[in-house]
Amino acid sequence: MKPYYLVLGLLVAGCAVGTDYQRPEVAMETRFVGGNAEQIGAVATQQWWLNYKDSNLTSLVMRGLAQNLDVIAAGERIRQAQAELRTTGVNAAADGSLTGSVTTSGGDGTSGTSTAESGSLGASLVIDLFGGIRREREAAVASLTAARAEEETVRLAWLAELIAAYSDARYYQEAMALTRTAIATREETVSITRSQFNAGAATEYEVAEAQALLSTARADLPQFAALFDANVYAIATLLNEPAGPIKAQMQKGAPQLSSPGDARTGVPADLLRNRPDVRSAEADLAAAVANVGVAEAAIYPALSLSGTVGRTDATDAWSFGPQLSLPVFNQGLLKASRDAQLSGARQAEIAWRASINEAVEDVQVAQSNLSRARQRAQLLRTAASDYSRALTLAQENYRNGAITLLNLLETDRNTNAARISAASATNEAAQAWATLKIATGAGAAVTGQPSN
Repeated sequence: MKPYYLVLGLLVAGCAVGTDYQRPEVAMETRFVGGNAEQIGAVATQQWWLNYKDSNLTSLVMRGLAQNLDVIAAGERIRQAQAELRTTGVNAAADGSLTGSVTTSGGDGTSGTSTAESGSLGASLVIDLFGGIRREREAAVASLTAARAEEETVRLAWLAELIAAYSDARYYQEAMALTRTAIATREETVSITRSQFNAGAATEYEVAEAQALLSTARADLPQFAALFDANVYAIATLLNEPAGPIKAQMQKGAPQLSSPGDARTGVPADLLRNRPDVRSAEADLAAAVANVGVAEAAIYPALSLSGTVGRTDATDAWSFGPQLSLPVFNQGLLKASRDAQLSGARQAEIAWRASINEAVEDVQVAQSNLSRARQRAQLLRTAASDYSRALTLAQENYRNGAITLLNLLETDRNTNAARISAASATNEAAQAWATLKIATGAGAAVTGQPSN
């Protein structure tokens, strides 16, 4: 049989060994606990932070999404995966080079010098009999998909950090404002108590008690200011920008973030599409399945075609033919490698299933936390309002001598604590809403705009 008949027969019989990837079956509930069966569709491009209705936050988010170093690094990993994809397929199968030379020679005597020119073109092509090269490309495509999903995962993690830092900064600003209000109230109480002491209607002990409570409030201000600064500096790091201009803008003040009304979660099946970490885990599984095919193909014979065309001053020559390589003595090694890839694929499937379970848990916990945080914030705001009224009555009664200073100071202390607690609960509810949105994968594909 002539060699080219053998090649033709092998090409016809060739196939890709291994398994074509298909998403494994996974049992999922039709709804989250406490939720409904309403799907939310694709939410990757949803700019949900606009619902906070805070233009300063919106500006920070859109600048940071384009400038954060972690996000930029994730983008570079995508470009690396794209380059690695280009090394597969035809680029992996074909090889060759063109060479040429000009040689001048001579020596002593009368023969003079001579010049010899030569050139050759050599090429080889691997025939992908058992689909090893095809599987390599499938693995590279899956790795690129994973890199893109990883970028979205990094983006969501960045959003969580930025919104937490911004919300905390606004909370500490509110805490400072509430503390200043408490300071003004306690300064008035000290003034009244001193007047009563001078008139013989109060004791020095009562003056000292009123002054101590005032000093306590004043001492809280530096702590809140330091925590505000720390969160502003965190924002600057997250945006990869100098802290000075950001701090100047933040110091102008703005209301605390409040929890927007939209709290839809969709259904668990939405997470397969919307959660980038789940998609990344599935892409890793697809790559692992393809790598099993690569290892399987290495067990079987390999066929390549190679040829050369050469020219010298004297002659022209060419050669062409197939080369068949049969792995004989390393079958044990190759099969062990294949089995290791099979185990890797099983581990990747387990990791993918685990990522789904974790994603469902994230949504459930975030949904529960948001509901409880909203309830707590509302109750604490009511308590703060009740204490504010009680403080007004206590101040009036103290002036009229109907209650003691200790009663007033206790009411003052409780009122300030209730107001701070209400502000803290409002902050927690605002962040719980962001956590729920991130848990559903919302906003993962928004890229932002760089600052001017």
